[in-house]
Amino acid sequence: MVSRMSRIVALLLPVICILLTGSAGAQDSSLDAVLDSLADAHGTRQVAISPDGQRVAWVDAMGASPHGIFVCNLASPATTRRRITAGDGEEVSEEHEIAWSPDSSELAFLSNARTPGQLQLYIANVTRGEARKLTDLTGSLDSPSWSPDGKTLALLFTENAPRLPGPLEPMTLPSGVIDNKIYEQRLTTVDVATGQVRQLSPADMYAYEYDWSPNAKQFVMTAAHGAGDGNWFVAEIYTLQADSGAMKSLYKPTQQVAVPRWSPDGRSVAFIGGLMSDQGSTGGDVFLLPATGGDARNLTSGIHASISWIAWRPGGNEILLLESVDGASGIATLDVRSSKVTPLWNKPETLSLGWWNLALSVANDGKTCAMLRETFADPPEVWAGPIGEWKQITTSHQGELAKWGRTESLHWTNEGLNIQGWLTYPQDYDPARRYPLLVEVHGGPGAMARPSWPNALFDFTILSHYGYFVLRPNPRGSFGQGETFTRGNVRDFGYGDLRDILTGVDYVVKHFPVDNNRVGVGGWSYGGYMAMWAVTQTQRFHAAVAGAGIANWQSYYGENDIDQWLIPFFGASVYDDPAVYAKSSPITFIKNVKTPTLILVGDRDGECPTPQSFEFWHALQTLGVENRFVVYPSEGHMIFDPAHRHDIMQRTLEWYDHHLK
Repeated sequence: MVSRMSRIVALLLPVICILLTGSAGAQDSSLDAVLDSLADAHGTRQVAISPDGQRVAWVDAMGASPHGIFVCNLASPATTRRRITAGDGEEVSEEHEIAWSPDSSELAFLSNARTPGQLQLYIANVTRGEARKLTDLTGSLDSPSWSPDGKTLALLFTENAPRLPGPLEPMTLPSGVIDNKIYEQRLTTVDVATGQVRQLSPADMYAYEYDWSPNAKQFVMTAAHGAGDGNWFVAEIYTLQADSGAMKSLYKPTQQVAVPRWSPDGRSVAFIGGLMSDQGSTGGDVFLLPATGGDARNLTSGIHASISWIAWRPGGNEILLLESVDGASGIATLDVRSSKVTPLWNKPETLSLGWWNLALSVANDGKTCAMLRETFADPPEVWAGPIGEWKQITTSHQGELAKWGRTESLHWTNEGLNIQGWLTYPQDYDPARRYPLLVEVHGGPGAMARPSWPNALFDFTILSHYGYFVLRPNPRGSFGQGETFTRGNVRDFGYGDLRDILTGVDYVVKHFPVDNNRVGVGGWSYGGYMAMWAVTQTQRFHAAVAGAGIANWQSYYGENDIDQWLIPFFGASVYDDPAVYAKSSPITFIKNVKTPTLILVGDRDGECPTPQSFEFWHALQTLGVENRFVVYPSEGHMIFDPAHRHDIMQRTLEWYDHHLK
């Protein structure tokens, strides 16, 4: 019986996916145009300033073409811009992951120029442009970095990887005997002179991040045994000998760790530690650890910000910080002797090196840096120069006009907490009219709604073009106000954070011309969970959109690819304390739902697996609650196909228009 049923399900699922992913109703050509322009605006994925501070390199998509590498002199960016490529000039190659040599004369990068479908490591002289291929590997290559003496390049290499690493990518579909084969990402070195490759870290260890020691004899790295996607959450800090590959555990943390950085004198390691819900979405405090091991000292305890990136300044007494603070980006210095934090720059902007990479690229002087700058009104462009005195390097989107309303920062209080959020006005705003309100809850929960040019995937800012106010709150559990605030939803998912959001809705309804009977909620990932949760807890919302949500934390624990992230938030595994998981599960309260809900998910999502959306949809179907369910084929947690992104936004707009207008 079980075997027969499995065959029936296996036959039906592809049919269901095809039926449910048909195009949305009449396509809005203006929405398509907006989404296309947004995809182009977010084409820059990496920025790097040369160690001497004289040149800037960046990786950019050229329309529909693959990513290419560009470089210019900081003093005259417009007249010195040129492309660096391993191709023959006519060949269109995918090239990215740039790293400057210590003497600023060469760039290392990854390219598929001569090996279609497989990236390899190259180096090129930035003045002559000649590229030399260094590797002939099969698998995934990532994060190249030069040794301080310029003789060796290190990178992260996953041999024979069946897919791109990372939980955002589409998972490999299960088939046959499930043997739990693990493809480890290993720290690998390449000799610059000879091209000799050595897989240095152990074969049973997954490496995440690393940094060269000042004398080039060691690495500090974050790593864990077992599968990479899930075990990032329990990674330790190790040292690795560059000659022998000998590995030593330096620090076993009680929280997530990221961005390990060796001090200039080689005596200490700084890193970020905190409660983080996704690899790459970094936030926490700065810790200092002796390079020989021992206790780590928290240098920023009590700070009202979340640190997302660090770099040592010359002399070794200061660390440069990039902060997530009060919904935006800030730059500060940290004195490691006194723990004094001194703000250098703070504006309602987002600084990054590309989407989700909240970091800066800093020259050897510790002052000159490069990054992308963006706001709700300004698309991301490359800027470089001394901190706060940056010069705009690219003008790729200079003529791009915001097709949405203006945005302002709001603050409200709830239960003794100061909550921040962003409110976008309708583009056609008329204070004499009353408008519907959409609440977009960010993913994470360890993340933050921030001032950024909208993304083509599930960004409600765009919907203000169609006559909506949009509220993007940062409730407890978010980054931006320190570790105590970030830990505010531990063992309490959905409760305090929803109260913070509802109080924000009350604030907006009271102070702005919003119709209290036309309020919708939506989100992706944790935001999708919060949409599912909200409609089981309140009738305040009149329409909901749940993207890649979580309906049942108990079943989710055994379905997802990153189960280790749950334990710090719930305090125990589901097998040890199932009640705490049931307490925050929408399915526990499913019979309360009356709100029409649109459900969206990728069919190969490892972070928020498709069965979670099926479980919620099945319940709504059984209870007779209006719904629509769409499964996108060959997509993971991140939706990559532009047609699918367009469909998601079109369906979302139509759903809210139908129920709120």
